[in-house]
Amino acid sequence: MNTQGHGVINVAALGAITGPDLWLPILGGALLPDIPIFIFYAWTKGVEKIPDRTIWQEAYYRPFWQAAVAVGHSIPLAGAIAITGQIIGEPVLIWLGISAILHSLEDLPVHNHDAHRHFFPISNYRFISPFSYWDPRHYGRWVSLAEWGLVLIASAVLWSNMSSWAGRLVLILINSSYGFAIFYSRNLWRNCTESNCSQPQSSESNSSVEVGKSKASSKV
Repeated sequence: MNTQGHGVINVAALGAITGPDLWLPILGGALLPDIPIFIFYAWTKGVEKIPDRTIWQEAYYRPFWQAAVAVGHSIPLAGAIAITGQIIGEPVLIWLGISAILHSLEDLPVHNHDAHRHFFPISNYRFISPFSYWDPRHYGRWVSLAEWGLVLIASAVLWSNMSSWAGRLVLILINSSYGFAIFYSRNLWRNCTESNCSQPQSSESNSSVEVGKSKASSKV
């Protein structure tokens, strides 16, 4: 899923349980797993000056970045944060961890060859879903529209519970960004087919090349 979608859906779903007082840690937990990808893209694009196709075809599969992404999307590590919060009686940590877990559960059914290691460091297993949130070979067009639909519904729920027009403006901008994300993904998919980038990079990654992640466009 796109990062901004995680944020809206998590706050709408979990915020209905906690109330507005804990919306901020829920939002933080929704964004936390993707922070390593933010950093990765900023470094490779801004410092190394690597073009997008090479970023997702080669640089993304460097062992260091694969480990960083695995840490960010680890359900056991997010669970440890939530359990720590429960032990010390800190609701912020509890809901930060729960929201990070929900982020990973949302990713599980919509990542195919770019699946994350959600059970790291206990296991390097990757669940290879038949669906992808961006790749047309795996129903990416339909999944991206379904994701956008869920975000619209979650946005409507949040809109009715928001008194701040600044917050409502953010919701409008987030939903508007989905059109660009879908367009960006489609263009990178075309580059992917032209470069035959569907070949596996390594046995360690156990996945085909990830090019055209619309998530990158949403973050940077």
